[in-house]
Amino acid sequence: MAMHSADCELCNGDGGEVLHYAEKFRVVLVDDASYPGFCRVIWNDHVKEMTDLPVADRSTLMAAVCKVESAVRAVMQPEKINLASLGNMTPHLHWHVIPRYVDDAHFPGPVWAEAQRQPSPATLEQRQVLLGALRSAVSGQF
Repeated sequence: MAMHSADCELCNGDGGEVLHYAEKFRVVLVDDASYPGFCRVIWNDHVKEMTDLPVADRSTLMAAVCKVESAVRAVMQPEKINLASLGNMTPHLHWHVIPRYVDDAHFPGPVWAEAQRQPSPATLEQRQVLLGALRSAVSGQF
């Protein structure tokens, strides 16, 4: 039986454009104009922490995170990938997979820090063009 919370945005919505849906998790593309290629891997049941999951499910989730990271790296060619599982604002287990570039708005700080610069619109558009290939690459991982 699935566990859901009535007041949780990740229980009540997809959390982004669904690229892959599995029994236990889903992979979504986040609509963030400053970070094309930003994905999330979201546990389908309402669970707050990794240690709330049985060990086998932790492994399933982290394998999915690694597959998404591989797809993002291959297609988006970032300088770095940030993986984060914060959940302070949304206490529902999910991992952020964020491509980072030396010219992005926040580099070298986290994407939630104060912006350091305004990224070039042309560069952001070039990265947006890659999203079709990223959709295919993520789907191909599963």
